[in-house]
Amino acid sequence: MDKKDDTLRSLRGKKPMFWENDRRSPAAEILRKLPLTMSDVADADGRLHRFAPYLASRFPKTADGIIESPLSEAGKLKKALEKSYGTTLPRLLLKKDNDLPVAGSIKARGGIHEILALAEAIALRSGKLEIDRDYRVLEEPEFKELFSHHSVAVGSTGNLGISIGVMSAELGFNVTVHMSRDAKNWKKELLRSKGVKVVEHDDDYSTAVSEGRRICREDKTCHFVDDENSRLLFVGYAVAALRLRNQLKEMKIVVDDKHPLRVYLPCGVGGAPGGIAFGLKQLYGDSVKCWFVEPTHAPCMALAMVQDTPDITVSDYGIDGITEADGLAVGAPSKLVWSICRNLIDGVMTVEDDRLYELQYLMDRSESVKTEPSATAGLQGPLLLSPLPGETAISWLTGGSFLPDELYEDMLKKGRNLLKDPVLPDQTDL
Repeated sequence: MDKKDDTLRSLRGKKPMFWENDRRSPAAEILRKLPLTMSDVADADGRLHRFAPYLASRFPKTADGIIESPLSEAGKLKKALEKSYGTTLPRLLLKKDNDLPVAGSIKARGGIHEILALAEAIALRSGKLEIDRDYRVLEEPEFKELFSHHSVAVGSTGNLGISIGVMSAELGFNVTVHMSRDAKNWKKELLRSKGVKVVEHDDDYSTAVSEGRRICREDKTCHFVDDENSRLLFVGYAVAALRLRNQLKEMKIVVDDKHPLRVYLPCGVGGAPGGIAFGLKQLYGDSVKCWFVEPTHAPCMALAMVQDTPDITVSDYGIDGITEADGLAVGAPSKLVWSICRNLIDGVMTVEDDRLYELQYLMDRSESVKTEPSATAGLQGPLLLSPLPGETAISWLTGGSFLPDELYEDMLKKGRNLLKDPVLPDQTDL
């Protein structure tokens, strides 16, 4: 049995695996051929800065209106993981998108960028806004009135819906979020509390997206945020690479051939990890290694990469798509992301739900960082791959700060029980 067959057998059996991309080409060679460039990312970055005064006014928790998360050392977690799983890890950092303001997840990047781009286009077209004005003018009633004649729709398992819903409602759009069966009730209630219309579908993510797209198509005033194909989402996520570069410089972390950077990105449909990987490869070329991490029960991008086609669903391979990692519960990959990343990313791996709960518990106990189970997927990478000489590893945390405390405590109990006898560093080490 060859390597591909062995990988497919693991995927069908819903077993953890990692697949190194044997089709990867030098980043510079691939990036020259892609339809998106760094100028598209710079355009998105400029838009986010134009909206910063407005965001600072409407969402005081943002730092000067810039929606960004900390990058921090995870020395205590590193020790906890090494002792609990009997392994050796490289220097470990956490990119805390679980704490992103406004939406509490990585979706605050691409999702909010797309809604801001929509609002800017409508306002500029109306003649009520000029691009060099202070965007706090958008708080005026005339803009709420303007946006109230437009609708926004999106299909989501939860976190994208929150980012789209919260930002659209704040600006004054009529917004509908189509939620799949995987979406948690607390996320639906949060949206409803913001005045967002939530439509529940007793089916998977792909159905929620296709239904939202179909309904929106019938309304000429409706903008559909297409998580499977949106370039605005993609470049919004890619801006994270520019921010991360500044944070690495502040920490005096060098990224080059002798000091490789491995970045582990939880993956659902692929937009967020794809955009971030694209941006990082633009900045660091082959010195950065980008890995996608998916649940064993929803490995849509892994199947697409291994089979070299995006025209697949997990159900085609007898995989149920049911996972506690609701933010990653996706049955079919983004064709846009696959086309950009098929020769660009370094590989894909999968992780079991029980491991996610264990990692969530260890994260809380060692670093006091609150995450959803799906957000801990990026910690699977350092556990599976041997460290490279001079390596720094980043596990990208994608959501969790909005998680209700009662649910969070139940999850932590589950993680502790799964570990049975959790091995944490001595308190003196913590």
